[in-house]
Amino acid sequence: MADSLTFIGNATTLLRLGPFTLLTDPNFLHRGQRAYLGKGLTSKRLTEPAMTPEELPPLDAIVLSHLHGDHWDRVAQRRLPHTTPVVTTEHAARRLRGRAGFRNAVGLDTWQSRELTKDDSRLRITSMPGRHALGFLQRLLPPVMGSLLELTNESGEVTLRLYITGDTLYHENLREVVRRHPDVHTCVLHLGGTTLPGGFVVTMDGRQGAQLLELVGPRQAVPVHYDDYEAFKSPLEDFRTEVGARGLGHLVSYVERGATIPLAHAVRE
Repeated sequence: MADSLTFIGNATTLLRLGPFTLLTDPNFLHRGQRAYLGKGLTSKRLTEPAMTPEELPPLDAIVLSHLHGDHWDRVAQRRLPHTTPVVTTEHAARRLRGRAGFRNAVGLDTWQSRELTKDDSRLRITSMPGRHALGFLQRLLPPVMGSLLELTNESGEVTLRLYITGDTLYHENLREVVRRHPDVHTCVLHLGGTTLPGGFVVTMDGRQGAQLLELVGPRQAVPVHYDDYEAFKSPLEDFRTEVGARGLGHLVSYVERGATIPLAHAVRE
């Protein structure tokens, strides 16, 4: 299926965009294993991934929102091809090029882009603003980015514009995403209301996810990252309820692990 998303689990998806195949936030830990979140914090996985690294097709790139153990784990580090380009934050790229041996890791600052070309198509990956925490916690958690993926055909037309939020909270800087890119076709939302000891919430819960969906106004929304770890405290039903109350339920495509859905495209005049 061309221009599609396969949900592997957590924030891990397999994207087929024209001739390009990409993996996002690779997390292949099994149920019961613990992801390392830094500063001595861990979280136990509650689900099984739908694929293993060995079952993946050849990849053109990996898009990584940030360096946390539920987005880049020890399985990914050992078993993904180390020559695969990784597009991520500067913080993550430095560490992946160093200790992990992913020498083609590329770090982007907010609004910077990396372009891939293949056949007659181009794929531009642009770093979007993200905020994993508020206040002093910002200094304790790794920098995070969202990603805008724009597929352009041989005529120079953008045929698909996909926004992946990354592990961000809803914040006012996200309005700049809409100002710069008012026509998002599909938005992949990282939800879950991830809650650290002390009650600190560091990813969008159902209410914030619906708020961002309302702000971005895409043609399609795909929720991920909502029930895979014990630190997630806002189940998918919270998001369903919120989007229903706002009259946005028709925009949402729910996808089971291992399933594949088509992605929304630009509307031709």
